[in-house]
This record gives sequence, structure tokens and C-alpha cells, in this order.
Amino acid sequence: MELGTRNLEPETWNPKPGTRNPPPPLGSGFAKLSAMIKDQSEIISPPTSFGRILLAVGPGLIVAGSIVGSGELIATTKTGAEAGFSLLWLIVIGCVIKVFAQIEFGRYALISGKTTLVALDEVPGPRIKGRGNWLVWYWLIMWLASISQLGGIVGGVGQALSISAPLTGQGVAYNEAADAEQLARFDAFRAAHDRGESEFEVSTPNTWASYDATYPPATADEHLHPHDTAIWAILISLITSVILVVGRYNLIQSFSTALVASFTLLVVVNVYWLQSEAEFAFSAKEFLSGLMFSFPEKTAGISPIRTALATFGIIGVGAAELITYPYWCLEKGYGKFTGKNDGSQAWKQRAAGWMRVMHVDAWGAMLIYTFATVAFFLLGASVLHRIGLNPEKGDMVRTLAVMFQPVFSEWAATVFLFGALAVLYSTFFVANASHARTFSDALRVIGLIAHDEQTRDRWIRILSGVFPVLCVVIFIAFPAPAQLVLISGIAQGIMLPMLAGAALFFRYKRSVDGLEPNKIWDVFLWLSAAAMLVTGGWTVFAVLS
Repeated sequence: MELGTRNLEPETWNPKPGTRNPPPPLGSGFAKLSAMIKDQSEIISPPTSFGRILLAVGPGLIVAGSIVGSGELIATTKTGAEAGFSLLWLIVIGCVIKVFAQIEFGRYALISGKTTLVALDEVPGPRIKGRGNWLVWYWLIMWLASISQLGGIVGGVGQALSISAPLTGQGVAYNEAADAEQLARFDAFRAAHDRGESEFEVSTPNTWASYDATYPPATADEHLHPHDTAIWAILISLITSVILVVGRYNLIQSFSTALVASFTLLVVVNVYWLQSEAEFAFSAKEFLSGLMFSFPEKTAGISPIRTALATFGIIGVGAAELITYPYWCLEKGYGKFTGKNDGSQAWKQRAAGWMRVMHVDAWGAMLIYTFATVAFFLLGASVLHRIGLNPEKGDMVRTLAVMFQPVFSEWAATVFLFGALAVLYSTFFVANASHARTFSDALRVIGLIAHDEQTRDRWIRILSGVFPVLCVVIFIAFPAPAQLVLISGIAQGIMLPMLAGAALFFRYKRSVDGLEPNKIWDVFLWLSAAAMLVTGGWTVFAVLS
């Protein structure tokens, strides 16, 4: 231990290596010494071998658990369904470019020990004295959109469960009629392809006949949806509340990693086998065309660009993940393992070592979710776009399941529903855990609760129980999962330029001598900030136009 590097009682005790100063006096000085020894006992030298570094990663895997769900399964697939292959380049950039800003946020958390919202409150600009600055208050607006997104997510989970395990007779009848309609459209596309036709018509006048006879539609344009989805969503929310209240970091990391890994593997296998299906296989030319800088045209009232921009805000590390990543880094222990900045060379070496671990963690997670994102996009472009299906509203999950129809045929629904439950629930689970941490921190920043850790921990437990229930209330009030997800994407897209500015502030105003990144890193950080600025500006333009 480096006891001589910290000043406990400057007037009476400040031992240096090699001196024979008297021991500290009892009383307050002894209490400070005990606290310091406890703090020092948590200091751990960073791993140096690649294998040991891999054992120390984790925050990125939790973030991936949040990402591979709403962004990938819903928003990315919807973009592919609307635009075909033409916006693949935007999807890839959206996954990669924001990692530089993510690591800057993590860097400042590691060297300062400060949470993100506390750090954001240091950024210059308008503020309410003692109540936070402009960034903190916009985050509260974005949080409202994000919690609405989770309402869409739990609705998606409810849809998946209501399809695989309906709870009412009306649910069983609705599934039969809806499945028949989807299957008719799918079969019509295959028949048209076999005849060499590029256009096809689907006529299914009798698929809803028996259902509507028993459950007359609410309007001429809608069939009466059963309550199974809402019932399942409520049950899932209550279960999640209990798990999050009693759970801790290791449970969240392990659970989310297992769920994401299982479905990512399933999606990759599906994309690979899809190449053996002539109607849906995509060529190298189509794939490469998607990487070229081009934009699809607006057709039939659908704006793929608007969907893609909303998607850009939430795929990869969206604004919400940029903010929550440092919380998981601190909870994993990177900050306390480094120790408090005492200006010593030993501290700088530890900080540099744990920063290397954080780099591996962030970039490794990026490879995982980028691979998954591209796979989801290709499924949407190859299957849904060609058939003419767009996942939205009450039949979002059922429409997404069609992506698995070419490969798994009669097993498609079962296979997809397992995967959808895995990634959608993973997002719901991790994001609620993240929101509990960030919102309790926001309460401290705006002065509504005390700043001590015990108070914050108590509020984390309270909000962990409340937020899942709030999500399902939002879904029941606004039962349109895809739209709720895209609204959050727009709100996060608007915040991206703000976070880009904050990342640059941390880089140039909160760096530690000897730990600054190199010039190449700075170039990519500025490119990341520029991409986030363009996306935010474009998002505002798309919303207002």
C-alpha cells in the first residue's frame, strides 16, 4: 500500500516512505485511516495478458444485452423491410462510429470515479443553480422517451408469448386467423416467384371469417385484438421487478449475455441457410450496393430515411447506452480498482491498464452487436422487403417471424419466438436496471435526494421495482411497440450531438497528463462527434419536415 501518498491529517501526520513519523492519533484521524485502508484494499493491478483481460470484461456485454433487442430486432429489421439493402452503410456506421465517444465517457468515469450525470452536470451551458444543467434536463426528456421504448419492448415480449402460449380462446382464434393471413402472403410471393412474376396479389377474404363471426371487429378496418398480449406483458413486468430488486451486477451480466448469445447465433445460422433459398438469397452485388452511399426513395407514404435515422439513434451504443456504460464500468469495479487519483506514477499505470481493459470490453462488444445488427438488417431486406411486409403495431412480432419462414418453415414461429423472447426480454431487463441507476443519480443531481451512496442505493432498489410496471402501463395506453421504439430513437438521435460535445469536453478539459489518447484517436473522436451532429440535425429536420 502507498499510505504515504495520501494526506489524512496534514497538521499531525503525513508519513513519507523512509521516514519515522509517529502513528496517527486516535479519533477522527484514525477513522480516516480506517476508511483509507478499506479504499486501498479494493485497489487491484490491471491484468496484462489478453486471456486475463477477457476475464475482466463485462460492462460491454451488458450494453450489448440492451442493444440487441429494440435497435436490432425491431428498428434495424424495420429499416431493412422499408429500404431493402440501400441503407446497410448507415447501419454499419451507426454501430461503429459512436464507440469513440463511449470510451471517452468511460475514460472520465474511470479516472474521476464520477457517474455520467454528475459528469454531464460539469459541461458548460445554461443551468438551474443546484438543480442541474441543460444536459441533465434534456436527459430527463430523453428518459421519458426511453421508458416509452421499453413499453414497446415489453409489448413485444407480450406479443411473442401470446402467440406461443395464448391464454384465452379469443387469443387462440386470433392467432389462427392472423397466421393464415401471413402464410397466404408468404405462399403468394413464392408462387409469383416460381412463375417469374415481379408483382403479386394476395387475396385472403376468408382468413378472418370465423374469427370476425365470433369476435366482430371494433371498426371496419381492424380486427378485435385479444387481451393475451397485455396479460403476458403485465406478468413479465411484475417478474422483472422482483428479479431486479433482489439482483446484482453479476446476475445482470450473466443473464443478459446468455440471452443475447443464444439468439445472435440463431440469427447468423438463419442468414447463412437463407442463401440456399433462391427466392430470398442475396447476392454479393446486393450486399455491396448496400455499402455504397445512397438513399432509397419515399414510397407509398413510407419514409425509409426517417426510419433509418431513428434507428441510427438506438443501434450500436445509442444515446442511452453512452450514458449508462460508465455506470456499469463503475459497478464492475474499474474505478475502485484504479483507486483515487493521487498524482502518483503507480496510479497512472493502474489507470492506463484498466483503460486497456475498457477498450477491449467496448470494442469486443461492438463486434458482437455489429455482427448481429447486420444479420437482422439482411433478414429484413431479404425477406420482409421482398414480400412487402412491414413490422408494426399489434402484429409486429408475427411479421418479424416471417423472416424465419424460408429456412425453418413450420418451425419458424417456434424458433423465432424463442429468439424474440431472448433478445426483447434481455433489452427490457438490462434497460430497466440501467434506468434505475441513472434516474436515481439524476435525482441526486437535481437536488431531490441526498448525495450519499446509501440513499442512492435505496432509490435504485425502489426504481428497479417501479420502472418495469411503468413500462407496461405505457404499453397498455399506447399499444404500438414499433412506434414507441422509434420515438425513443428520435429522442436519442437529438441528444447524440449534445453527448458528442460532452465527450469532446471530457477529452480536452478533463484529461489527466500522461493518460491522453494519441492524435489518431482524436481524429476519430472528432469524426464520431461530426457523425452524431449530422444525425441529430437530420433527425430534427426529418421530424419537423
